[in-house]
Amino acid sequence: MEEILRHFPHLTDTQKEQFAKLGELYEDWNAKINVISRKDIDELYTRHVLHSLAIAKVQPFEPGSSIMDVGTGGGFPGIPLAILFPETKFYLIDVIAKKIKVVQAVADALGLKNVKAEQKRAELVDRQFDFVVSRAVTNMPDFVSWVKTKIAKKQNHELANGILYLKGGDLSEELKDYQKIELFEIPDFFEGEFFETKKVVYLPIKFKGDLNA
Repeated sequence: MEEILRHFPHLTDTQKEQFAKLGELYEDWNAKINVISRKDIDELYTRHVLHSLAIAKVQPFEPGSSIMDVGTGGGFPGIPLAILFPETKFYLIDVIAKKIKVVQAVADALGLKNVKAEQKRAELVDRQFDFVVSRAVTNMPDFVSWVKTKIAKKQNHELANGILYLKGGDLSEELKDYQKIELFEIPDFFEGEFFETKKVVYLPIKFKGDLNA
């Protein structure tokens, strides 16, 4: 929790309270439904919460914008981002029902009115969003194929609408076909061994209705 406050010093009292509750909530739910590995639950704030918030260092989300978190698992990166950006709408999806049950319960316990969680495959979503976020659910080519038609045309941010993807390791082969991709090194934002090879991968996606998309 200290790390969160150090890197995000302008949180409101409500946000501080919500972040503080995450540890207890996930410990409680993890005892019933295992959504976070046992070794990670003790490092929740570094390996899950702060890691999720690296996306906010690349692109803060504007009020009224909409974000889809694909393969959210236990609610990452969507739940921490929803706390940080209470006026942004977040749609968290996963194909596993028990994980969505946990996500919705955590959102409800925190009083997050800007979160909707649903068991759904990304390909079946019929809405569009400013950004699609995720944390290493699959390789980038497959992920792009799932979400490329889910990006809205209207631009509200400094970065063009597209994908913000948390991933680590050597990505050169996986990303070699994407000319406009940008990599943001998480160690530029947060210190610690856990973040050493981790990145925020940004890929702008043209609106599907554009003639040159």
